[in-house]
Amino acid sequence: MSQASTTTDHDTIRKWAEMRNGRPARVKTTEPGGILRIDFGEPEESLEEIDWDEFFRVFEDRKLAFLYQDKTDSGETSRFNKFVDRQASE
Repeated sequence: MSQASTTTDHDTIRKWAEMRNGRPARVKTTEPGGILRIDFGEPEESLEEIDWDEFFRVFEDRKLAFLYQDKTDSGETSRFNKFVDRQASE
């Protein structure tokens, strides 16, 4: 598997998502703030799009880190990403 990286840098996260036509979103049926996701392509019904300010407010409040992959093993652009606990990723 291609190497994954972890970051808390807002600009890195936003650029990574936007380069893949991703939008900040959260799961609709979760507690206030919601579970964060990056939504790609056609909007998923279970997600609601939010703006980047709200996205990063929740990201910081929950002390998350962004685990992501730039390229797949075959060299194609990867959309693999996951939100993880910041302390667990150190």
